Amino acid sequence: MPGLDVAGGTLHWEAHGAGPPLVLVHGSGGSALSWWQQVPRYARHHRVITYDVFGFGRSAGDPAARHPRRLAGDLAAVLDAAGVARAALVCQSLGGWTGLPFALAHPERTAALVLSGSPGGLVTPAIARDLAGLPERMARRPGLAGMALAEDYPAREPALTFLYEQIGARNPPDVIAAYGAGLAEVVIPPARLAGFAVPTLLVAGEQDAFFSPPALAEVAAAIPGARITIFPGAGHSPYWEIPAAFDAEILRFLEGVAPWPASS
Repeated sequence: MPGLDVAGGTLHWEAHGAGPPLVLVHGSGGSALSWWQQVPRYARHHRVITYDVFGFGRSAGDPAARHPRRLAGDLAAVLDAAGVARAALVCQSLGGWTGLPFALAHPERTAALVLSGSPGGLVTPAIARDLAGLPERMARRPGLAGMALAEDYPAREPALTFLYEQIGARNPPDVIAAYGAGLAEVVIPPARLAGFAVPTLLVAGEQDAFFSPPALAEVAAAIPGARITIFPGAGHSPYWEIPAAFDAEILRFLEGVAPWPASS
């Protein structure tokens, strides 16, 4: 696909398959390539749209424009470019700061929302405690794979760990810090969720080093009608670590959502 012009630069996006639109939004450790295990499976039933978040992968532009405030607007631009009126969203980690703000701003365009290892901008008391302890955990588990995967995953799956790290290494070295520095400016107060009716699923790995399952359960309780699934033995990236179980849960959830049109 050609680059999509947005404020400060361009976004790279792709579409695969046919059916009700499904957008996959990656986290700060990867890019659209991170969904290589999901796209072929989901594309059997959906038009699957992936894109590199601004500043990541093949999306480039002004480094000063990297801020989580832009994320929901960039998603809207991708949907417009793809001719999509309404889509389901699957959002990993930082991607949750795209998905939940977008769903709040555009519920009519959001068929369903999946937050994977992400509070999506909600800061409950348990999430605040997890954030406060993050520097200590990052010191104890250094490196991208150290935090993003279960502790025993690199020993069990060295080749996939290498691939995970190689995809992340294609991003500019300062892009994670740029978005991380702005997260405190885009906090969603729980009161904003009053009346929220988008079908929502949270999924999390039992060994998530960023956000603990109890903290994410607190987030799920704050989102009207949301439920949560915890994957045993997985870390922060269940979509990568246990793709068969992750994908089965996502597809089951989407099958229970009211049908949405395949095109605008």
